[in-house]
Amino acid sequence: MIFQDNVIKEYLKNVYFITGTPCGGKTTVSRALAEKYGFELFDVDERFDEHKKMSNPLFQPAMNTYFNSADEFFGRTVEEYKNWLLNNTREQLEFVLLDLIRLSENKKVLCDCHLTVAQALAFSEPARVVFLIKDPSNLVDEYGNRPDHQGFFQYLNSATDIEKAKQTVNITLYELNVNRIEEIKSSSFFWIERTVDSTLESTLTCVEKHLGLI
Repeated sequence: MIFQDNVIKEYLKNVYFITGTPCGGKTTVSRALAEKYGFELFDVDERFDEHKKMSNPLFQPAMNTYFNSADEFFGRTVEEYKNWLLNNTREQLEFVLLDLIRLSENKKVLCDCHLTVAQALAFSEPARVVFLIKDPSNLVDEYGNRPDHQGFFQYLNSATDIEKAKQTVNITLYELNVNRIEEIKSSSFFWIERTVDSTLESTLTCVEKHLGLI
């Protein structure tokens, strides 16, 4: 069965989407908003293992790809790594949308997720979406140093050639996001670019104003 986008959009009217690029501040802002306003917080990354258990390798092959070691994981070409990340996100999206429909029936839900501009247009409205972005150059150390990414960072550091593994991740994240950032900036969606001068307080205020919370 295929649901039309307008049907999904109607059922997601109680969902705010905080999306964007790696290290843009999605998780920090989402958690702060959820705590302040009592929203149900739905973190797509935290739900991955749950969704994987419900998945089927026949229909969700990327989600069920197994790697024997960090060398195998980071030894892929950048193109292979990019395609795997994109397919993972695409395959999980169906689980995410169904969860959001169920959770938001009678309450507001804040979703920390990975949406493209096209997906945001299909499933929501600009008034309920915020893109938080950051220059995608040399992201691996900042990404890996976050408390919620320690598992990934330890896995990366178990590679035989750590610097080569870091380079693969950096190039992959850059190529995945450099054009996406330009697409976001030229879209009708509200976006905030994180810089060295950014603060959580100022970013949070801007997001609150856009979402009509203050």
